[in-house]
Amino acid sequence: MKRIIKFYFAVLLLLAPLQAANATVKIDINKGNFEPLPVAVTDLSSNNGEGGRMGADIASVISADLERSGLFKPIEKSAFIEKVGYNFSIPRYADWRQIEASALISGSVVMTGPNKMKVSFRLWDVYGEQQIAGKEYNTLTNNWRRVSHLIADEIYKRITGEDGYFDTRVVYVSETGPARKRVKRLAIMDQDGENHKFLTNGQYLVLTPRFSPNLQEILYMSYAGNKPQVYLRDLQTGREESMGTFEGMSFAPRFNNDGSKMLMSIANRGTTSIYEMNLRSRKMKRITNNPGIDTSPSYSPDGSQIVFNSDRGGSQQLYVMDAGGGNPHRISFGDGKYGTPVWSPRQDLIAFTKMSGGRFYIGVMRPDGSGERLLTESWLDEGPTWAPNGRVIMFHRQSAPQSRTRLFSVDVTGHNLREVSTPLDASDPAWSPLLPI
Repeated sequence: MKRIIKFYFAVLLLLAPLQAANATVKIDINKGNFEPLPVAVTDLSSNNGEGGRMGADIASVISADLERSGLFKPIEKSAFIEKVGYNFSIPRYADWRQIEASALISGSVVMTGPNKMKVSFRLWDVYGEQQIAGKEYNTLTNNWRRVSHLIADEIYKRITGEDGYFDTRVVYVSETGPARKRVKRLAIMDQDGENHKFLTNGQYLVLTPRFSPNLQEILYMSYAGNKPQVYLRDLQTGREESMGTFEGMSFAPRFNNDGSKMLMSIANRGTTSIYEMNLRSRKMKRITNNPGIDTSPSYSPDGSQIVFNSDRGGSQQLYVMDAGGGNPHRISFGDGKYGTPVWSPRQDLIAFTKMSGGRFYIGVMRPDGSGERLLTESWLDEGPTWAPNGRVIMFHRQSAPQSRTRLFSVDVTGHNLREVSTPLDASDPAWSPLLPI
């Protein structure tokens, strides 16, 4: 069992009483601008007080996850006509149609022992009059929030046809202090801002944290020892190690898709080149050898290509090359400069930061450079990171020179711009893969 899982899950499929092949409730998330789907999320019922309180909390997190996606519109519970109690079976569909609910979520919480519970949910198609999803989770009571995210992911997947992204974490740089004496600490939290924890004490400046695919480690740049270097940190033990002492500074690290290799930039004597390190053998390989600056490398999900930014053509632009460094070719040709590219987990798009006309943008383009679209704009928008389903991008924003730096998320269509809650200023987010069950 992976070390990051400190609890157990037993997951069972709750079979639907009717076939869901003709279900009518569905969201086409590729349409971009549409009305969110009205959903009724009932409190998960229980036969005792503790379970009842837990059921209400779980329903609240499910509702918040769905609403935050911009695809769903939870209906106020005060509008519910049918009261859902313990041993709830088939809904009175007409009652839910009357309040214009397209989907209904019900479920239960049963305490199965000291600090143990069984949580079940069912998703109902109100107009198709059938159950279209259902699962049961046997776990520890202190995992109630994670169970909520897992249920929200199941609902999202069943209605949109895409994997969810709610059962994930975000590592980022927490910032405090004046601009000339900024304290920057690594911090980690759930994607909704809960379970927040600081990883470093702020003694040294840290930048650009990146998750490993197995979620056990992060790469980042640190000024420990008064020299910028890439470090590897074990999230379970807190142990950290330098990835090597080089002539010049190392920065902009990124794992490959299975965590066996990493890319980073090393600046030395006026040039900056991209290097690859085998994390098992610690052997280094130089990938680019060009006068100027090559940096911000990101592997394609299949590991066959690397996108990076470079000023080799006279201005900062995006380039794609083979994983070994061959066939480098420019893909960005719009006005302005481009930086911080990162490949989508779906491999269909590359997100980037664009600087043009004194403004900053988060945008996306296809790997061949076509189809460029700008999703956001402000005084400073920077550092995109993808949700694991490739549908949402998180980044950091400073709306004016003296304003706070905050995290935001936006749908890949450019809609549903949302601030992501953090206790202090925040920058350099990195979104984790889905957590393992």
